[in-house]
Amino acid sequence: MAVTVRESDGTELEELLNKKTGKVLVDFYSSTCGPCKMLGYVLNDVAKDVHDIEILKLDFDLNQEVVKKYGVEGYPTLILFNQGQETQRLKGLQQKPLLINMINS
Repeated sequence: MAVTVRESDGTELEELLNKKTGKVLVDFYSSTCGPCKMLGYVLNDVAKDVHDIEILKLDFDLNQEVVKKYGVEGYPTLILFNQGQETQRLKGLQQKPLLINMINS
């Protein structure tokens, strides 16, 4: 099944994490952030080369409750969850090879 990058909200994120099945990569971003926009293109490219993961984008400004819950202090911030638990966190613009390695590890 093809992986897609999609806009989401805290409710969907919590539902996915509560299932505790599989991996979820969350991109906390802002629509006014240049590096966030660039990371969006990178994530779309990454989605073509990975499987069995949900990739969600959450707007930092519209999801403050989730931002606080996960201690996100800036954007872009990527958090990888596996089986409902945070396994890795990256801040700032990241490159495709690093993200693919992170997802596949």
